[in-house]
Amino acid sequence: MSGAGWVEAFLEMMSVERASAKNTLTAYGKDLADAQAFLASRSNSLAQASAEDVEAYFNALSDRGLSPATAARRRAAVRQFYRFVLGEGWRADDPSRRVEAPKKGRPLPKVLSRDEVDRIIAAASARDGGQGLRLGCMVELAYASGLRISELTALPLSVLAKDPAYLIVKGKAGKERLAPLNDAARAAVKAYLEARKAFLPKGDAANPWLFPSHGKSGRLTPRRFAQLLDEAAADAGIDPARVSPHVLRHAFATHLLEGGADLRVVQKLLGHADISTTQIYTHVAGERLREVMDTKHPLAKKR
Repeated sequence: MSGAGWVEAFLEMMSVERASAKNTLTAYGKDLADAQAFLASRSNSLAQASAEDVEAYFNALSDRGLSPATAARRRAAVRQFYRFVLGEGWRADDPSRRVEAPKKGRPLPKVLSRDEVDRIIAAASARDGGQGLRLGCMVELAYASGLRISELTALPLSVLAKDPAYLIVKGKAGKERLAPLNDAARAAVKAYLEARKAFLPKGDAANPWLFPSHGKSGRLTPRRFAQLLDEAAADAGIDPARVSPHVLRHAFATHLLEGGADLRVVQKLLGHADISTTQIYTHVAGERLREVMDTKHPLAKKR
């Protein structure tokens, strides 16, 4: 089997045995293609690479100006690939084993204050006609439920047609979880549904998506929602660089913890498999509380 066949087999294993999400498989495929292109420039390949070749590739990632997260994911993809190849007996060695992974500090997520979220919702809803109803609805849903952008744009109409208090969301690896809806989000959905038909592609009255679009997919894309959110942030007087669909998810988690929610509950609502992923929000909440104490407490002002 060729190196290309090894990659195909590895991705199939990730899909079947580890139930990796489609986006994860796509990212790993691109990461391994990137590694293969680098190795080809050294007249080598994934199948024949030496430990020196892999070390050179890992070092090159740091020199290319990639974000730490992207570089770390590419290293992880190569490591997992070679562990799989070794396990299958296609190579007698793992050329990535001797290369130490750099320690990567985990940056704290960007967080919006409650007032800033309210301003973004108001700016989104203030757009003309159905555009405002749709964007306002999407922001309300993202903030009320902590939805990922892929989950939000893939919501079917059927899950919200009967005004539920909770959504059943299919997240990463096909795992389902309950996502809450507050009164403001439910009201925004009701208002938007009255205008939804204006966004239906011509001749597609049976379109199943909550947020239909005239694009090829038949629904609003994550990229388009991110663009609209940037515009709403600018209208609200907030730097768009501080705002993204994922930042709304961060705000959902942080504001829950600030309000006294249990960390395990927040983990379930976010759909995190490992609570260590959720724990980063305790640091964010702690930083916010410390800032409030330093700026608002009367004794702190005297120091």
